[in-house]
Amino acid sequence: MDLTRLRERLAATPSLRPVGRVIGVVGLTVRLALPGARLGDVAIIRRHGQPILVEVVGFDGSSVIAVPLGDLSGVGPEDPVESTGGGLTVGVGGDLLGRVLDGLGRPIDGGPEPANLKQVPVRAQPPNALSRPMIDQVLHTGVRSIDSLCTLGVGQRVGLFAGSGVGKSTLLGTIARGASVDVVVVALVGERGREVVEFLDHALGPHGRSRSVVVVATSDACALERLRAAEVATAIAEAFRDQGKNVMLLVDSITRVARAQREVGLAAGEPPARRGYPPSVFALLPRLLERTGRSALGSITAIYTVLVEGEDMDEPIADEVRGILDGHIVLSRALAARGHYPAIDVVQSLSRVMSQIADAEHKGAAARLRKAIALYEEKRDLVVLGAYAKGSDAALDRAIAERARVEAFLMQSAATLETPDATRAALLRLAGA
Repeated sequence: MDLTRLRERLAATPSLRPVGRVIGVVGLTVRLALPGARLGDVAIIRRHGQPILVEVVGFDGSSVIAVPLGDLSGVGPEDPVESTGGGLTVGVGGDLLGRVLDGLGRPIDGGPEPANLKQVPVRAQPPNALSRPMIDQVLHTGVRSIDSLCTLGVGQRVGLFAGSGVGKSTLLGTIARGASVDVVVVALVGERGREVVEFLDHALGPHGRSRSVVVVATSDACALERLRAAEVATAIAEAFRDQGKNVMLLVDSITRVARAQREVGLAAGEPPARRGYPPSVFALLPRLLERTGRSALGSITAIYTVLVEGEDMDEPIADEVRGILDGHIVLSRALAARGHYPAIDVVQSLSRVMSQIADAEHKGAAARLRKAIALYEEKRDLVVLGAYAKGSDAALDRAIAERARVEAFLMQSAATLETPDATRAALLRLAGA
């Protein structure tokens, strides 16, 4: 028997796993006596009823501090604990397309168990910085205001900044249906349970769902499951990228992922730092966000929604995420209140790779249109109140005259997807007027 076959048999042979016991529960954490435990290991508590998974997040002397991946009800002192010998994994493969998974990667849509899945670690290292190809190809989303004025590239990472109730989930669904990609992976983290079906049936729709994998951890899920949902979705996207596909990853929202990490960090004994967020939150964000982008095999174009309180773009999570990503799209509550959909504030929004991927004619037209929009918004109050005297500023006169056409261009029904050629022609026509 050759050495390769011996290794295969050895890898398939069941091994003894460390066994311990529960020694206490403090708040959201479980204290364990578990020999050989390592940070990130997953263990099984054999409680009354169904066993529960816990993940090791720290140590206190000889005690292991773990956070549950579920409800702790039924756990008692001296309950046996068995280590799995490793971290959380998720099954990935083509059979996941069209499926809805929970935050740990298990199907929850009532369909058959997916077959031919390969188990991969939920946590992975980002690609080497020097192995990342340049972003040099335009990605079309089907949304005019994005494709014309905030043009995205294949493999770009963008933040979608918005308060609650301004249409970010609807916009994500439109992008998921219209994006020129092979696979879409969606992570709904901390959403209301009611909104999940609405997103699947209305925002995503049958066509979008057929090429998508949706990972759901609603607001009632435990903190660790909400946190891992984003990592599970990222691991699934990475698997499709490694098959040479162009993938779009949509995470709604990265703010709730950070809040889940805050709960876990504080429960593990971390001190709060910036506005109550412990240091582990600001270590998590770059580690998670840098996993997406282009690699030598394929690409992951990622859009992360960021909740901003009172449109405060300088709050800690928004500020941190904006500094890591390759651009930001800002949704305005004032525009939403006027019935303007999508409520994208194009003056405040920016794609950092647009200058690399758009041609000179496109960039020139976009710059002229942006300037006209910015000028009008700067003088909007004067114009609305009638305090502006026509003829005082020729550029503003042109902006006022074209305002109706500009708004018609920027507004778009959620059910409508614009073709790249139509968007370009409309932009050049409008900017050249």
